Amino acid sequence: MAGSGWGKPRAPASSVQSKRRLPHGSVWPTGLLGRKFEALGLYTVNAVYGDTITMPCRLEVPDGLMFGKWKYEMPNGSPVFIAFRSSTKKNVQYDDVPDYKNRLSLSENYTLSIRNARISDEKRFVCMLVTEDDVSEEPTIVKVFKQPSQPEILHQADFLETEKLKMLGECIARDSYPEGNITWYKNGRVLQPVEKVVVINLQKTVDKSTGLFTMTSSLQYMPTKEDANAKFTCSVTYFGPSGQKMIQSDPVVFDVHYPTEKVTIRVLSQSSTIKEGDNVTLECSGNGNPPPQEFLFYIPGETEGIRSSDTYVMADVRRNATGEYKCSLTDKSMMDATTITVHYLDLQLTPSGEVTKQIGEALPVSCTISSSRNATVLWIKDNTRMQTSPSFSSLQYQDAGNYICETTLQEVEGLKKRKTLKLIVEGKPQIKMTKKTNTNKMSKTIVCHVEGFPKPAVQWTVTGSGSIINKTEETKYVNGKFSSKIVIAPEENVTLTCIAENQLERTVTSLNVSAISIPEYDEPEDRNDDNSEKVNDQAKLIVGIVVGLLLVALVAGVVYWLYVKKSNDAKGKSEKAAAQNFPSLPRTASKHVDKDLGNIEENKKLEENNHKSET
Repeated sequence: MAGSGWGKPRAPASSVQSKRRLPHGSVWPTGLLGRKFEALGLYTVNAVYGDTITMPCRLEVPDGLMFGKWKYEMPNGSPVFIAFRSSTKKNVQYDDVPDYKNRLSLSENYTLSIRNARISDEKRFVCMLVTEDDVSEEPTIVKVFKQPSQPEILHQADFLETEKLKMLGECIARDSYPEGNITWYKNGRVLQPVEKVVVINLQKTVDKSTGLFTMTSSLQYMPTKEDANAKFTCSVTYFGPSGQKMIQSDPVVFDVHYPTEKVTIRVLSQSSTIKEGDNVTLECSGNGNPPPQEFLFYIPGETEGIRSSDTYVMADVRRNATGEYKCSLTDKSMMDATTITVHYLDLQLTPSGEVTKQIGEALPVSCTISSSRNATVLWIKDNTRMQTSPSFSSLQYQDAGNYICETTLQEVEGLKKRKTLKLIVEGKPQIKMTKKTNTNKMSKTIVCHVEGFPKPAVQWTVTGSGSIINKTEETKYVNGKFSSKIVIAPEENVTLTCIAENQLERTVTSLNVSAISIPEYDEPEDRNDDNSEKVNDQAKLIVGIVVGLLLVALVAGVVYWLYVKKSNDAKGKSEKAAAQNFPSLPRTASKHVDKDLGNIEENKKLEENNHKSET
């Protein structure tokens, strides 16, 4: 066997340091091995677990080289030879070492390669070059590194509770070499141990078959309410061939349970306002986690609470549902209140529906509104908005129609009421006939003006013969009025009869019409009601003036008669007195005196009468 039966050649001075060994039974310091050997001046090869370890023989090949060998040293210092290469025969022999079977390769320049690096390969290897006179040795230290797996947070708590220290979970990083260190974080900040609040325990185990470490760090944590939605992570710090590195875990969020500190009640409604007929849902909630599932609801007028889930539904609410509503926890420890206003709108139209009245009658109409807020009222007649409310002291045909009283609460969406009055104004047929000779002197137009409702049927006949005139023209029936017209050219005087009939009465009126040779003119057939009223008013005014003048003339005549009578009496008395007082005066002079006295008395009377007239 190569290497057996060796003598004890003298070691060269350069290799004295290479023969140093670690004390028996010692272990390479974790993470410091490479640096310690570097401090000793030894060559170190850093290898990655599973890769190929390449160790060059750092000796110069001497003259007369017989062969080269590689060995490694056991912890107790004893050597174990693993590879041999002859310089003359160029053949390579590998010793029967189970750990390195089929893993070794020794090149011509005596570089040793070890495939599939293991933790057990972390040893002191020695390259030996042998001549007839000397043996040279050069040690190489092998350091193996293994990156751990990404840390995971396992055995996670289902939830955390405030004021309770509870196991949050375990952070595990596997298959590391050398062993790493685990750190916990909350929202990116390092969690430091705090008594009874943050308790961290780190454990490290090694796999005897592989030599790899597994680090397990458990975290006990007492959360606060603010820890809801907090992100917890952990990291593993380890050494690699190029220095220290770190791997972070995925974040984990825990459900933090905390008690309810406040209860809130609110109204769930599609609109901001509530009106009669709506469905109202009350919702009660607590700010704890998990939130309370049951509450007590208190409605106006009830002393005991109604046990329900977090909602309480009221269907088709009425105005008496207005009031204060409360909810509390089932133990009545906390309570909140809200006020609900149920808006309403009532409309009372008197009369309403279909109403039939006679023309000239009075009809009081009232639209009464009762509401939770000020409402607007609108009157509509036959789809046209009215400026004022209807009032009927004397019904006319034009007052008939469909009336709508509509009221709205502007602040409450969808709250609108309306009622309808269908007013029918009936009247017996009224007839007025007119006639005129047409401008061509060849015909006469006879018009029968008819009023009444329901619309009267009109028939024309010739009195005496009884013949019916069918060729007529009718105007449009508006506001209970229309007219029927015929055009005739009578050769002799005739009497025409207009008959108007409806469900109430039959009215007959006749008119004498002269022969066509005799022109005649009546009131214009196309006059309107306003003109008729104006003509009537003017006629009344003229009659009033004439009557007034006649009365004034009558008063003036009576006053003059009284004056003349008094004047004659005074004259007779004057003549008699003159005859007695002046008997010697001639009669002629007496007459002159009487005349003068009469004039004086007359003037006096006239002045009195004038004064009375002025008064």
